[in-house]
Amino acid sequence: MCGIIGYTGNKNALPILIDGLEKLEYRGYDSAGVAVVSGGKIRFKKRKGRIDVLKDSVRSDNLTGTCGIGHTRWATHGEPSDQNSHPHLSLDQRIALVHNGIIENYAKLKDQLKRLGHRFLSDTDTEVLVHLIDHHYSGDMIAAVNQALLEAEGSYAICVLDQNSPDRIICAKKDSPLIIGEGNGEMFIASDIPALLPYTRKVYFLEDGETAIVEKSGAQIFDRYGKRIFRKAYTVDWDISAAEKAGYPHFMLKEIHEGAPALKRTIFPRLKSGRIVFPDLDIKELLCSAQKIFIIACGTAYHAGLTAKYTWEREFKIPIEVDLASEFRYRDPYLSKNTLVILLSQSGETADTLASLRHAKAAGAKTLAITNVVGSSLARLADNVIFTLAGPEISVAASKSYLTQVICLALMLISSSFTGQKLTDAVNFLTALPDLAQLVIKEQDQIKKLAHLYHSKKDIYFIGRGIDHAIALEGALKLKELSYIHADAYAAGELKHGPIALIEDSSLVIALATYPQLFDKIAGNIMETRTRGAKTWVITTKSGYKRFADMSDHITVIEDAPDWAIPILAVIPMQYFAYYACIERGFDVDKPRNLAKSVTVE
Repeated sequence: MCGIIGYTGNKNALPILIDGLEKLEYRGYDSAGVAVVSGGKIRFKKRKGRIDVLKDSVRSDNLTGTCGIGHTRWATHGEPSDQNSHPHLSLDQRIALVHNGIIENYAKLKDQLKRLGHRFLSDTDTEVLVHLIDHHYSGDMIAAVNQALLEAEGSYAICVLDQNSPDRIICAKKDSPLIIGEGNGEMFIASDIPALLPYTRKVYFLEDGETAIVEKSGAQIFDRYGKRIFRKAYTVDWDISAAEKAGYPHFMLKEIHEGAPALKRTIFPRLKSGRIVFPDLDIKELLCSAQKIFIIACGTAYHAGLTAKYTWEREFKIPIEVDLASEFRYRDPYLSKNTLVILLSQSGETADTLASLRHAKAAGAKTLAITNVVGSSLARLADNVIFTLAGPEISVAASKSYLTQVICLALMLISSSFTGQKLTDAVNFLTALPDLAQLVIKEQDQIKKLAHLYHSKKDIYFIGRGIDHAIALEGALKLKELSYIHADAYAAGELKHGPIALIEDSSLVIALATYPQLFDKIAGNIMETRTRGAKTWVITTKSGYKRFADMSDHITVIEDAPDWAIPILAVIPMQYFAYYACIERGFDVDKPRNLAKSVTVE
């Protein structure tokens, strides 16, 4: 849940390390640090707080060297502090290490090492790992790293510096991502692609259990048994400008505005002669041969998955379960070769989702990944994969990735079950959908005014029925993530079963009303809240405007759309509301407190 950067070459490493850490800020962190080999010694600096604090600290220090590592930490073991920050060093400061993940048996290892005379300076699990490597070191650093990792239980992506090998970094991974980038006489290591884009497009993805020796002349990769692996490089085709703000004040605002182009990139390459085609993948056979389908995800991706349940069960006439990845494998669901498990993750590195994938494969189920990142662990490990083509998403709070996940699920539905005029109508609507989304995007000024009116609320409630409930859940999550307002989403029919007790004079209730079959039902729920003094903001369609205009304090109207497309149009106003509420409250939009973009630990 943090960022790793490494460099070895002929240039001064420090500016590259700092730049890489800044490119990884979106992953979430509370401290940062760097270490370089300089003058035959490891020199380091680490500080609690933002990277700017670290930059101020290193200005007066002589951290010049051509090989180094850097890290941004998101605290798990030990509070955010200078001492708990990475890199961690052996007591003689001969070895430095940065680590993403969790060493689950660190307490046991720490007790053993203490009895051997090791002294610890932090409260972290990571410091145990560098001491363990130091304990096993007898002249061969890679042997010491391998032995330490055999004894460590848990997840890791690590980079190790050794002052006796001043141009070399040893790295290894298990369950946390790590990428090696190849330049011209220089090599890079990172936990995510954006940190490498300014320097190289040629990358190698480490697999679980692999280690690598990285020197400026190249990288040697070894499997868990020490056998050399020769791997073909992957060329990253992302546009570097897509990972920059391009004049926007925040990545979040830029990425909301990129929603329509992201939809085009995801939809149009798959439209062929009035049909939807997934190259090298028979979606119809995959879906229609399944006796049961699980959709597994976390957070925003989970909400995208929920939207499919409402449309897929109706069309396929089989059970569709949408499950949180953090719960899925622990309840030991029944899986068989006739079960299809679909896993959604923007990064493709979400730890719980990857664990669910492994559980499903071990049970013999078929697996399909939907992810935004080519080369990610999820994409490599699943039996089949669909890429959302949203482009880099830097802000911690997801926006365009939600839109593209929803549309990928809709494309799967349409390609598998729609025929005749129904298919023609769906294809026509798909062609128009990006422009319809753009129309919603242009209506941000109204939402900005609402955020100004209601940003001081302590509690805001979202309600909806049917698929609108799934959309409401995402709206509430966005508001919580960005503005820290307590926001809850309820199935509107459940109001009378408890939640209506929360409604009081001047409460704000945001009602999703896009499903014509349930207009009368949701209208009754809206009135229930108004009679108790609530202010209401209704997000509805053109066909719902007359029905709801007189019972709302504020109304936002979107285009009439099929239920498989309505989540895309309906969520954009709520994304804007969360964004502007955050601005009004003076918080950091792109880096919400306590959150990380890619959750790579349980």
